[in-house]
Amino acid sequence: MAAPLARHAPAYGRAPLSRRAFVESLCGGFGAVGLAGMLGAGTGPNTVGTVPIGPHFAPKAKHIIFLFLTGGPSHIDMFDPKPTLQKYAGQRPDSADLRTERMTGGLLPSPFEFKRHGQSGAEISELLPKLSGIADELCIIRSMYTFNPTHTPARNLIHSGNIASTRPSLGSWISYGLGTENQNLPGFVALSPSVGSSQHWRAGFLPAEHQGTHFNHSETDPEKMIRYLRNTKLDAAAQRQQLDLLTTLNRQHREEAGSDAFLEARIQAMETAYRMQFEALDVFDVRKEPATVREEYGTTDFANGCLLARRLVERGVRYVHVYYGPGQPWDDHKEINSKLRERCPDMDRGAAALISDIKRRGLLDETLVVWGGEFGRTPVSEAGDGRDHNPYGFTMWMAGGGIRGGITYGATDDFGFQAVENRVSIHDLHATILNQMGFDHERLTYRYAGRDFRLTDVHGRVLKELLA
Repeated sequence: MAAPLARHAPAYGRAPLSRRAFVESLCGGFGAVGLAGMLGAGTGPNTVGTVPIGPHFAPKAKHIIFLFLTGGPSHIDMFDPKPTLQKYAGQRPDSADLRTERMTGGLLPSPFEFKRHGQSGAEISELLPKLSGIADELCIIRSMYTFNPTHTPARNLIHSGNIASTRPSLGSWISYGLGTENQNLPGFVALSPSVGSSQHWRAGFLPAEHQGTHFNHSETDPEKMIRYLRNTKLDAAAQRQQLDLLTTLNRQHREEAGSDAFLEARIQAMETAYRMQFEALDVFDVRKEPATVREEYGTTDFANGCLLARRLVERGVRYVHVYYGPGQPWDDHKEINSKLRERCPDMDRGAAALISDIKRRGLLDETLVVWGGEFGRTPVSEAGDGRDHNPYGFTMWMAGGGIRGGITYGATDDFGFQAVENRVSIHDLHATILNQMGFDHERLTYRYAGRDFRLTDVHGRVLKELLA
């Protein structure tokens, strides 16, 4: 406890006020304290305010936008046509290893027509006319695979490189390595209609400042999206005085009692919250976009997320994760055909508009866009008209950020069940993403609990054949 505070007797017979309690009470009327909680304070055991280590070599990309389709989108119905399914419809050929998580029926052909698009001739489903129109910008990876068929561990793996929910997320590693280009905004933003997936933007054992900051992109009014954004009781000068006092108390605390990681993280979050008040009202307000741009993206929650992601990377945010949710809407165990017809137009429009828009603005070369879910769907039927989880072979795509557009890489077997050609693991994907951001994935490490951890663990290779 700082000496000046220790001299005062407790009021009304209560126990002496600890320094931590004093700081918390001091900020009780500070409008940004709620926002500070959103900024990830106190989630890690280490100190904050760390200096980014910087890239190992010249990066091709400065920003990442990850479009995440929670639940597992069906590659067979969108990006990976399998005419053999029609030949063996309803059957389970002995030549195919069709093991699944649950009891499933025979092979289920896709009813959707595939055509070749662009100069590359990429085969894309009729469900995705907008993405078909920019086929030459896409690097379609048809040979993704993972090893866990259950949502939670599979989502943990694609977010953090590990099935445990305690590891740092990809966005946190990017923030740790590069920091932010804009001190008035978080370096890592998670756009999700719900907070149920908060473990996917956690900093884990990395310094707490690198945790993702969550915003609900189903709101278009930034004052509703960001609670307590503005302090209605104190002006900027008075708030600055409060923060300066906190800094002084914090310095005294370090000198007298040693470092307090939780308190350091809290102070850092409040500093960011203070600065955010003056820029966030503008950047988070997609209503300021011209009507033509809003029309291009659409007005759904996912459209708002895509548009907001563009606005954030324009302002220097390093990593934006856009969730299609809430819940896990792409988990189509039944009625998959009708649900895809309802859902795909929204996703297709928003994702294609994002790529077209950032290209027009000259940002595509420096912005890596990644699309996918935790796994794909099976080629066999579940509940008659659905598809089960399929981690053995599925599709993801990337665009921009120094990735070759207009190519289709890898392949699944004749039934779309297993990746068999140029197989790509989640760790390979992570290694390639880090490479585009200027990092050797084997050297981007953090020492914790006596060992050096990395995003790719002991795996991963850079997919050099995908690089422009």
